[in-house]
Formats: sequence, C-alpha cells, structure tokens
Amino acid sequence: MSSNYCSNTSASMSVNEMPAFPLTLEQKTGFAFVGILCVFLGLLIIRCFKILLDPYSSMPSSTWEDEVEGLDKGTFEYALA
Repeated sequence: MSSNYCSNTSASMSVNEMPAFPLTLEQKTGFAFVGILCVFLGLLIIRCFKILLDPYSSMPSSTWEDEVEGLDKGTFEYALA
C-alpha cells in the first residue's frame, strides 16, 4: 500500500510546480556569499601552490636600496616627493 502511495505522489507532480520549500532571499544571499568565498579560497590555494613550486619568480629582482642610490640614505627628503 505504501509503495502505491509513493508512486502516485511522484507521478502527480508536474514540471511546473514549485518545490515544497522555496529558498528565501536570505538563504539565496547566504548561498551566493558562500559560493563567492569558495571561489576566492580556490584562487588563493592555486596561488599558494604556484608560489610553493617556484618561490623566486614572485620576488622582485631589485631591492629598495637600489632605487635610492643617488639620494642621501640618512635623510628622508625622498619620502616627501
């Protein structure tokens, strides 16, 4: 008898009917936020693996002191520019 009941309820449902529990706006916003966070986390994981595989490619070839050769290194006049 219960198998007959289940087959009747699934057969009576049409494609155009709304689901029994529609998502509210808060739930949709929550799912969208979690989805964006998952995408962001995936991008960070990919970036970290790239840095782990080749750590020296992300480092600049020049240092900060190379750029201030002509200035007095003891004064801070170059910071005012």
